[in-house]
Amino acid sequence: MIAFLTGRLAFKSPTHLTLDVQGVGYDVHIPLSTYYALPNLDEVAALNIHTHLREDAIQLFGFLSHSEKESFLLLTTVSGVGPKLALSVLSSLPVAELVQAIQAEDVDKLATVPGIGKKSACRIALELKDKVGKIQSTAVQASASEAPGTHGPLEDALSALVNLGYRPQDAKEALRRVTKGAASPIVLKDLIRDGLKELTRG
Repeated sequence: MIAFLTGRLAFKSPTHLTLDVQGVGYDVHIPLSTYYALPNLDEVAALNIHTHLREDAIQLFGFLSHSEKESFLLLTTVSGVGPKLALSVLSSLPVAELVQAIQAEDVDKLATVPGIGKKSACRIALELKDKVGKIQSTAVQASASEAPGTHGPLEDALSALVNLGYRPQDAKEALRRVTKGAASPIVLKDLIRDGLKELTRG
């Protein structure tokens, strides 16, 4: 079961993208929230993945944040809400607004999502009201891992470079050179990009 992918962004559109992972292209369905935050083509992207198994196909759904993935998984537990409809919800409502609407049982807000009628909106509010706290805690943890003084982004960058085929020791040395003398913490995307530059220089 694929849970995470890191690779070169070979193609992107508002509904799906192609991620080149060591020469293998993965077709991944995405919400608009992820699309807007994607890097440029040919740059490195790291996605949280949900593997959806069907009788006739295996589908991959990708998200830049853990909170998006958790929201997607929770939405698909609601009767009548499949993966495509869950993506539509995330494309229409940011995670924070979705959580707020569910907790407030704001059926009108939920019903603004294409494909979600009043009945479906009521089911989502009713069935997820006591569960959305999990999404909030995930979002807080994600923010904490990116806070100054933690090593989350550095470890994620190392993992990404190793997944791209580089030796762990070489990747560590490249990241050491990138972070040496940095005046402020470097975000994950820039760590991976600059680490790749160092590695290609040799």
